[in-house]
Parts: sequence; structure tokens; C-alpha cells
Amino acid sequence: MLVKFLSNDLPRSRLLAAVLVAIVLGLLLAPFLFSGARPLNTAATICIYIVLVASYDLLLGYTGIVSFAHTMFYGIGAYGIGIALARVDEPTWGVALGGLALALLLTVALALVIGLFALRVRAIFYAMITLAVASSFAVLASQLSDFTGGEDGRTFGVPELLTPGFTLFENDVLGRAIDGKVITYYIVFFGCVLLFLFLLRLVNSPFGRVLQAIRENEFRAEALGYRTVVYRVWANVLAALVAALAGALMALWLRYVGPKTSLGFEVMTDILLIVVIGGMGTMYGAVVGATLFILAQNYLKTLMGQASDALAGTPLLAAALHPDRWMLWLGVLFILSIYFFPIGIVGKLRLRRFLAPQR
Repeated sequence: MLVKFLSNDLPRSRLLAAVLVAIVLGLLLAPFLFSGARPLNTAATICIYIVLVASYDLLLGYTGIVSFAHTMFYGIGAYGIGIALARVDEPTWGVALGGLALALLLTVALALVIGLFALRVRAIFYAMITLAVASSFAVLASQLSDFTGGEDGRTFGVPELLTPGFTLFENDVLGRAIDGKVITYYIVFFGCVLLFLFLLRLVNSPFGRVLQAIRENEFRAEALGYRTVVYRVWANVLAALVAALAGALMALWLRYVGPKTSLGFEVMTDILLIVVIGGMGTMYGAVVGATLFILAQNYLKTLMGQASDALAGTPLLAAALHPDRWMLWLGVLFILSIYFFPIGIVGKLRLRRFLAPQR
């Protein structure tokens, strides 16, 4: 079954395969390998961002569509499940699924409207239209404070199975209690695995091949008889649906939804950076890029603090590595990754595999 989903898009590099296996095993066993809330939160964020970035790569890397509305769909999914659970006294699975269903319907409607009207224009004009729509939606979410919670957002309860006080087994498993937080994590993990495998299979299907043909030469694809606008609209809708599901998983994990965590332009910036770091036009790039980026976001400041303390005897180096400068060094690391991996980390690893001398 797994091979069927992978199709012919295997890692094609031993090093890349080893990295992917290490990441998947690390995420699968994260609740048992690490203690504390921060590592588990980091692992859940990595899972969700892998799917979010992969869904955006379906547009940018495989279809050649530059969109700034992706966080809008991500936010719709988050707000759909968040608002539904926040408006009831006793949250249930039915309420959560109802809110998610409404969010997905709104996602499809908006993606179709944006696609039908905006994808007929070219390049930068479409990007500007999506940026305007996404900005308007973010302002609307902030203004409708009675409904969305405004700038403060909304916290909400979850079904009893996912509450921290719930314990699935009386005894610990591998030294860890299987409580509601662990169950929520595995819902996030396996949900993201299914969504990623769906995207991986999609881009390796005949539909995905047509999208790549449109990316390479839209006029030639149209001359071959493909209705390119229809394919581009469907790509937009499918990417939007996966982004909305990723947003719903993030809201379920955080038990909170707000404009900064779901609709902020910073999220869009992170997505773009991860796509470039991992490599455009390869789903595995989302896995590697999201893992490296989220780990750097969460632990670079801590590591710099430890290095600064260790170099206290060298004031210049200690000052350069002060934790307050972590954003500067994150930027430096991004520049270095672009310099050494201009086609992304995954692209570089695969290129090395093909350029290696044959025995």
C-alpha cells in the first residue's frame, strides 16, 4: 500500500532516504523519546507544517502558481473547528466535524471563486489578487470580534478523549501515560501522514503530470488539448482543502485559534522559506525543510544562549551569539542554505545521486 502511494517518486538517494526515515521515526516516537511539553509541541508543529508546505508546493512547485492566499485557507480550517467547539458548553466529535465540514465547504467555494476569476490572469497579477483577498479576510476575522474573538482569538474545549485528564490505560506505556495530549498528538501525526501520502500520490498521478506540464509550458500543454484553466483551478481547490485540514489539526492541537497563529502573513513567509529550503517541486522537500526550519525556530535561541555562556571569556563572540540575535543567525543560516543548496536540500541530494559515477 505504501509503495502504491509512493509510486515512482522514491527518495532516489540513500542519504535522503536515511534522513526521511529518521524524521518519520522521530515524529512517530516523539511522545516516548522526549519529556516535557515543548518537544511534543515542536513535533506536532513539524507534522502540520509538512502538510501545509506540501500543499503549497502543489501550487508553486508543481503547477507554477504563486499564491499568497494559502494561509487564508489554513485559517478557515482552524477557525471552523475552533468556533464550533467554542460556542458549545460540552464539546463533542459531532460539533467538531460539523464545524470542519462548514469550513471545508467555505474553502471550496472561495478556492473556486478565486481560481475561476483570478487564474485567468498571469503571474504577478494573480499573486496580487490572492494577497488582497487574504489580507481582507484577515481584517474581517479581526473585526468580527463577537464571532471570531477578534485579535485575542478563541480558546475552546475538546472532546473528553483529548483532555489532559483522560487516560487510555491504567499503566504507563514505555514510561509514558497515554493521556489526552498523547492521543491528540497521534491524531495529528496520522492525519498528517494520510494527507501527505494523498499529495504524494496526487503529484505522481496523470493529473499531477499534467500540472507539471502546465508549469513547464502552459501554451504547449493547451495545444496538446488540456484545459489548463480547469487543471489550475482543481490544483487550487485541492491545495486549499489540504491547507484547511492542516489548520483544523493545528487548532485541535493548540486548543486555540487566532489571527496571528492562523492568518498572519508570518505564516505565509515561513511557508515560502521552507519550500525554498527543502526544494520546490518535490514533496520530500516539505518534510526536510519543515523539520529543519521548525527546529531552528524553537531551539536556535536556546543553543545560542548556551554557546554565549560557554564563550563568556571571549566578549566579542559571546555578544555575537547572544540569544537576542537569534533571528539574525536564522537569516544567515537561510542565506547559507540557498548558497549551498540553490535547488533545495532534497534537489541537491537527488542531483548528487544522479551525478555519482556508475560502477
